Amino acid sequence: MNTRNTIQKQVILNAVRELKNHPTSEEVYNYIKPNFPSISLGTVYRNLNLLSDTKEIQKLSIIDDAVRFDHITNEHYHFQCSKCRQLIDIPMEYQSKLDELVSNEYGVDIIKHDIVFTGTCKNCKNS
Repeated sequence: MNTRNTIQKQVILNAVRELKNHPTSEEVYNYIKPNFPSISLGTVYRNLNLLSDTKEIQKLSIIDDAVRFDHITNEHYHFQCSKCRQLIDIPMEYQSKLDELVSNEYGVDIIKHDIVFTGTCKNCKNS
């Protein structure tokens, strides 16, 4: 096993956990670049996808937004502010009944569902 790859992967995983803001690959890159000047955006992107494949982080593909990465790996929902674009975790219980309802109604096999609520966050609403 390549030690460099292991160290890079751990640094990238730590960055996602430290940022806690559902960062994009570019945000992770900009966060770690000062301490690891030789790292490339491609390396960050590759490792984020590997970490997602191994379920160490969650990859979020939100319509009309960049792919983001979440350090929380259990099924949960999100809220995105339509003004500032901030993405917030909604620690609401996963509604597995929805999977069953859609599967029965449309004859499809559901693996999981992702719900992103949109609206105005507290900060934007109060400004």
